[in-house]
Amino acid sequence: MNTQQVKNIIESTSDIAFIIGNGINRYFGNNAISWENLLLELWNENNGNTQQQTSIPRGVSFTEFYDALLIKNFTKKDFTAELQKSVQKKMSVWVPIENGLKSILNKIKSKNAPVLTTNFDDLIPKSLHLEFRKLEEKGFTDFYPWSCYYSDMQVNNPSKNFGVWYPNGMIKYHRSIKLGLSQYMGSVSRARKLIHKDVERIEFTGKNQNYWEGFKTWLHIIFNNSLFIFGLGLEESEVFIRWLLIERAKYFKKFPKRRHKGWYIMKKKEKEEITEGKKFFFKSVGIDVIELNEYKNVYEDIWE
Repeated sequence: MNTQQVKNIIESTSDIAFIIGNGINRYFGNNAISWENLLLELWNENNGNTQQQTSIPRGVSFTEFYDALLIKNFTKKDFTAELQKSVQKKMSVWVPIENGLKSILNKIKSKNAPVLTTNFDDLIPKSLHLEFRKLEEKGFTDFYPWSCYYSDMQVNNPSKNFGVWYPNGMIKYHRSIKLGLSQYMGSVSRARKLIHKDVERIEFTGKNQNYWEGFKTWLHIIFNNSLFIFGLGLEESEVFIRWLLIERAKYFKKFPKRRHKGWYIMKKKEKEEITEGKKFFFKSVGIDVIELNEYKNVYEDIWE
């Protein structure tokens, strides 16, 4: 598929929503903004004066590396919260490369389409000077601020309007930041209760209605929009987003008339074994993989 065909998808899909990862930051010049660099900083600051880590060892996921740091400091009082505050502080000084981000975000905003970002930082809302808002105050917890978003408008239906939502947590609430495998498992547990209500049964009815438990959260977007995913590695360690795509696929299998489309945009010529594994996973969950020749195609050309 060429860039024009991808542009046509963006233009012609009325129910489109976008899932954006950290690739958007790194492409537009913020090379220091990477989860690996952040995790290594945290490790070397809290390693008990043992040998410094210059890279995350092969065979250990980022989430497992973070949990290893928690285990290393498990007896320290409030260490998890302090680590989350440290992440919050480090990210708070990040600034967007506005011209690059704006070209993409203005296109998305012109379609009045929702955005889910797996990032914790606020670079996307900063670039468009968006306001912080809440769709629902009832039952709010800063551990899971899933009814919070950034937008220039009040959103009444997450799937129908432009807003920036944060499935993995946001720096505004340090306790919401999810970096470890154990923390992501907590997110899965919370989402499962909303999606299925009865955690002992797989029950999907009503996810396209405005009265189900997840309607006033970003979860409504997962089940009621066609998803355009880019700038996101979605490796095996991305257990939460991958699990959500699995639940989404099950839901569409049970209710085929409610099915929505999905695309994963990636640059060609990645390591073959990784590419094939991703293709297998995405095919299983009903997401089409689109390979473009250059990163410029992904982050510039398709948005022109």
